Amino acid sequence: MSFQSSGIGENVAMSAENNKTPWWQGAVVYQIYPRSFLDTNGDGVGDLKGIERKLDYVAALGVDAIWLSPIYPSPNRDFGYDVSDYVGIAPEMGTMADFDRLVRETHARGLKLILDQVLSHTSDQHPWFQESLLSRNNAKADWYVWAEAREDGTPPNNWLAAFGGAAWSWHPLRRQYYFHKFLKSQPKLNFHNPDVVDACMDVLRFWLDRGVDGFRLDVANSYVHDEHLRDNPPVPMAERTFANWAHAPRLQRHIFDANTPENEWAMKRVRKVMDEYDDRLAFGEFSEEPSMFGVYAGGMERLHTGYTFDFLEDWTFKPQVFRTYFDELLMPLDHLWPCVTFSNHDIVRPVTRWGGGQGDDALAKLALLLLLTLKGTALMYQGEELGLPEVDLEREWIKDPVGDLYFPFGKGRDGCRTPMPWAGKSYRAGFTTGTPWLPIPDYHAVRAADVQEKSPDSVLAFTRDLIAKRKTHKALVTGDIRFIESDGDAILAFERASGTEKLLCVFNLSREEFGYDLPSGAGDQILSVGSVARGAASGLKLGPRAAAVFTL
Repeated sequence: MSFQSSGIGENVAMSAENNKTPWWQGAVVYQIYPRSFLDTNGDGVGDLKGIERKLDYVAALGVDAIWLSPIYPSPNRDFGYDVSDYVGIAPEMGTMADFDRLVRETHARGLKLILDQVLSHTSDQHPWFQESLLSRNNAKADWYVWAEAREDGTPPNNWLAAFGGAAWSWHPLRRQYYFHKFLKSQPKLNFHNPDVVDACMDVLRFWLDRGVDGFRLDVANSYVHDEHLRDNPPVPMAERTFANWAHAPRLQRHIFDANTPENEWAMKRVRKVMDEYDDRLAFGEFSEEPSMFGVYAGGMERLHTGYTFDFLEDWTFKPQVFRTYFDELLMPLDHLWPCVTFSNHDIVRPVTRWGGGQGDDALAKLALLLLLTLKGTALMYQGEELGLPEVDLEREWIKDPVGDLYFPFGKGRDGCRTPMPWAGKSYRAGFTTGTPWLPIPDYHAVRAADVQEKSPDSVLAFTRDLIAKRKTHKALVTGDIRFIESDGDAILAFERASGTEKLLCVFNLSREEFGYDLPSGAGDQILSVGSVARGAASGLKLGPRAAAVFTL
């Protein structure tokens, strides 16, 4: 039995200023999608008062922080990720007074509060863009990325928008194209303009001054574009997979519209603002070019941490996915403490990706055990603690622009954004007294929080117990990780260690029974999922999709 990798992030385990582990390293962060958490006024859309009302539920999970998807005013063409006012509260969400109270109540329960920030682009309804489009010489003329058409009227380069089509749209007032990495209603801010950068940093300070504990930065890899507007190169034919062919923008490498070396200084500007305040966190979403991950996050000057889509987009549930990520991507980045996440508001829920059907509670528990034993800050998404599967929506319910584009071959992101089921036998599962903005299916209602509260074998009970036990083992919170060689596509085994404490984590990710030879020093079994049988000697039998954690 040999070990494949050494520790990750060993030199970031302690804060240089006070020799104390930062609160966010090894924390469990619970993401809330506010539109779908709890509606308190009957309009079918979740609100800040709904989040406040459920803070005791969140605190009872044992998590350390909540992360809120955007709560700012927005025309909701991309449901909050098209911001029309960076320093306001969306009317459907509540008021600034509601927000201030939410901050206080969150902190009163010992939780941190993290906001989503969307600084790469705005809504086309934002006053900055409304001024920018009026002329080529107004005060905000170059706050966005404008470019001349080619002689034949076509866009200035080959950049493709993430949601499909050209990443450029023509505006007749300026007689120019403007760049949008996503929808045409989401124009890209020009981070080559120092006034733009200063304004965005002031947005961060506005919310930090109101007491928020940090930010998740949306598409943090795309703040700074190539100033020369060079064409993106194609993905070589030999490297193309089904995922590339399924969506045209993935046929090119996004190294000039985003993921530029210059984007590093934008991350450093964010970190500099964060360091003006005590104990704050900035972590980024890095959806493309994982090789740039360590350039943008980690160490004393860049973002504190971040996550990629390696696990989020995986449909195989193969051991090598997890080993490769840690061994090949993270191991060389000894300055970077990782985030680990299987689920969020953009991704098909893991129970469906890795199991299919309308739910699999055993698989939900296995995925949670893996999430919370891998090294990193764990990001959980609302409903993950209930084992919720993806919702299969009919055309009439599709609201996401991605689903609108590809339905029925792809249904977009609405299936993971449906409302939380709070009360199984109540109207609309206790989410609203009105008509919910997205439907709640029966196979979610039977997994409602109040139903699971009554069962000690529920996914909810398992989640609470798992998080509580995790906190009693420093090796699982901030310990090192070493992957153990194993053959085939079934067994994933790794060791977590901190000081004198060592733990062995063994997972059978396959649908068949597998054996595993425990080392001679294996001690007590402290956590398990599924059928786990330990023989008189060193033999261990793991049933289909079963796992166990042992002391060493």
